[in-house]
Amino acid sequence: MSTHVRLSSIVPARFLRPLAVANLVANILIVVTGGVVRLTGSGLGCPTWPRCTEDSYVAHEALGINGAIEFGNRMLTWVLVAVAIACWLAALAHRASAGANGDRSVRLATLIALYVPAQAIIGGITVLTDLNPYVVAFHLLVSMALIGLCVLLVEVTRHSDTWAAGSPERAPTQTRRLGWLIYGVGWVVLWLGTLVTGSGPHAGDLDARRTGLDPQVWSHVHASAVYVLVALTLGMLALAHRQQLAGVRRAAGALLLVELLQGVVGFVQYFNDLPVPLVTVHMLGASLTAAAMAWVVVRAQRTV
Repeated sequence: MSTHVRLSSIVPARFLRPLAVANLVANILIVVTGGVVRLTGSGLGCPTWPRCTEDSYVAHEALGINGAIEFGNRMLTWVLVAVAIACWLAALAHRASAGANGDRSVRLATLIALYVPAQAIIGGITVLTDLNPYVVAFHLLVSMALIGLCVLLVEVTRHSDTWAAGSPERAPTQTRRLGWLIYGVGWVVLWLGTLVTGSGPHAGDLDARRTGLDPQVWSHVHASAVYVLVALTLGMLALAHRQQLAGVRRAAGALLLVELLQGVVGFVQYFNDLPVPLVTVHMLGASLTAAAMAWVVVRAQRTV
């Protein structure tokens, strides 16, 4: 019996879609817990990496609550690793039964599984650079990209025949282009959000340096980009309605809802000096925005 056959029999193919969804949920949640690390000033609770301290891989009492929070977030990475590996094994099982239609699922599951340890290394670099705000921003944006991959995998597991190579079920060119435009502007919004965060008060540690940018100015720039994204999303809703693309309409509607809720949270936190609970909710909203805009661009490519 070949190694491939043995591996593909470990996790049944029927678990692929639930595990794909679990991948997505887990990667959203770790963004939120990572935000909690920063917002509680626990970014250097474990002052080095890959060890927690020079003498220990685990947090100890002398590090206090900040050490426990940072070490707990590190341990959650192993949950992501376990889910990603299980999803990859299920994708192998799916390919064994679906043939070429399962190739895309395997490729995506493999990429996600490799992405998780790479992201852990980037997280370690943020510690080794004493929470350099630009490295922290890159760490967050990599997570957003990973969330997008997870969304794509969920969609592929739902419509594997449609997403097979050479599938004719392509949406109109105008819809596909608008989907990519929304995705591009969405990334500008996320990036500008990291600049606002990097210039604000929640550095992750009292001694961590800031970007030196004016947070008020960049908050307005960020908000302006959000207005453009909302306008494009409304345009996609109208276009999907006219072209009778129900899947695109659902995805654009979900993105619009997230944008509106994120906007309310953003304005409230801005005018209340960034209270930690609201910033945490805003971090969740950013993750959901990344997921929703990925869903829009994926749905906009096919007529499903």
